Amino acid sequence: MEDAAETEARVRRAAAGDRAAAEALLAGLLPRVRNLIRYLVRGDQDVDDMAQQALVAILRGLPGYRADAPLERWADRITAREAMAYVRRRRTRDAREGAELALEVLPAPEETARYLARRELARRLDTLPDPQREAIVLHHLVALTVPEVAEALGVSPDTAKSRIRLGMEKLRAAAAQEGADAP
Repeated sequence: MEDAAETEARVRRAAAGDRAAAEALLAGLLPRVRNLIRYLVRGDQDVDDMAQQALVAILRGLPGYRADAPLERWADRITAREAMAYVRRRRTRDAREGAELALEVLPAPEETARYLARRELARRLDTLPDPQREAIVLHHLVALTVPEVAEALGVSPDTAKSRIRLGMEKLRAAAAQEGADAP
């Protein structure tokens, strides 16, 4: 794993047009970008498209990156912003076209346990209203601060905090109910 100085140097080279540095930087960020998008949106049908758009936005934003925060957190904010914009555009398009959801593809057998854990987390998150789910994912899975969540979602910090609290209360209540329903 490279240190902060190496990352900063690679960012500068990529921002200056060094194709190899840009490719290496984006390849390193791709798994994180894809995972964040999977947690932010319902369903996996558009993850690749959203990831591509997020990586393009990250690449375009490199000249403005300041190394006062880790590159990954900066990229997370851009990814969240791009994913939310994509979802808004998709909702508008789906409402017009009445589009159907894509079928889910099952994972390879060796990835089944991780897949099932991710699906369970996604299932629980899917029970929440979009604003609460998005705030919880950004705060608890991406580890953004409340002000960073607010900025990414375009709301006030109080609204972000409220969404996180209400969503967590709903998740706890649902988990308690599921536990009570278990044999």
